[in-house]
Amino acid sequence: MEIKTYRAGTMHEALAMVRRDLGPDAAVLHTREVAAGWLLGWLGGRRQIEVTASAGVNVLSRLPRRAMAEPAALTPSAISPLPAPPAPSPEPAPAFPEEVKGQLTDLQAMLQELCQQSRRGTQRDLPESLFRLFTDLIEADLSEELARELVERVRHEAPDSELADPVLIKARVARLIEEEVAVAGPIAVVPGRSRLVALVGPTGVGKTTTIAKLAANYRLKQKHNVGLITVDTYRIAAVEQLRTYADIIDLPMQVVSTPREMREAVRRMSPLDLILMDTAGRSPKDGIKIQELKAFLTEAGADEVHLVLSSMASARTLQQTAEHFALVGTNRLILTKLDEATGLGNLLSVLRSSKLPLSYLTNGQNVPEDIETAQSRRVARLILGLESVLGK
Repeated sequence: MEIKTYRAGTMHEALAMVRRDLGPDAAVLHTREVAAGWLLGWLGGRRQIEVTASAGVNVLSRLPRRAMAEPAALTPSAISPLPAPPAPSPEPAPAFPEEVKGQLTDLQAMLQELCQQSRRGTQRDLPESLFRLFTDLIEADLSEELARELVERVRHEAPDSELADPVLIKARVARLIEEEVAVAGPIAVVPGRSRLVALVGPTGVGKTTTIAKLAANYRLKQKHNVGLITVDTYRIAAVEQLRTYADIIDLPMQVVSTPREMREAVRRMSPLDLILMDTAGRSPKDGIKIQELKAFLTEAGADEVHLVLSSMASARTLQQTAEHFALVGTNRLILTKLDEATGLGNLLSVLRSSKLPLSYLTNGQNVPEDIETAQSRRVARLILGLESVLGK
């Protein structure tokens, strides 16, 4: 049995396509209204009618029957009057199968909806520049919802003279995103006062490497007295990695395994300008480990708790992770691995939902080079792909 699907602008055109391809006895199995492409569906573009039909199904055909052959050429004999055929005896109307009844009901509902849409005037013409902007935002990894919102804001706020210029509307979108990106600035070290900064986050986001970058910059470039504390006793390799950095930079380091040891380690390092605290990666869904981490941070009395997230994660994962780690008192956000992400549009969702100001961005493994203080304008341009993560 051969089943085929046809699409056309109207039901009449679709049925005509079925008739030409499968013949007048073809059976319509299913009809529905579809968008002419998923983008045009949202933008209010034209709709299409989809008809599924078969020539091998023995059901009552809903196609108008046509003469099997074209009329023969008229001849004198052809125009002779023919005797009238006997009147056919009345026959009971055929009973429609339940399947056909359902199809007719669907078809009627579809036609009613098409008429309502026509009366409402759902056709909305979108300038080519805004259509291109929408596709660019999707390619930059923004969600369809966010991309649609930004395009609509530009459409309503920008003057008509600006809408035709792709450069101007892209700049306007960059400003809209820039307004949403809150930044915290670098860690502020106050002379004569010890400041403790903790980094938390899931496994594999680059917390230890980021700690090393911060320590090297504050010790070697800014000449502050810096110390390291790690509670990452779950991964011996992570402790040894941080110890190697501490030896190279010539920093004191403490390894703690209980909240009580944390209190003592902080007391020993209190004369230092800056104490950087590394923590074990925790699954955001592991409530017990999250509470354990909270106990360490409470004993440490951290001034800042930076949530470290990988820009390679999906928008949904970033949002859920930020939500779970909020329980430990996060008040800053660090985004890592920008150089490995295929797009950065996913970052806008977590910046919106978490309300955390950005402190740093990292874009590689080199210590101490591959880290920069977050700036709203740069983040917005990175999200839109207007700047490279490897340099301005």
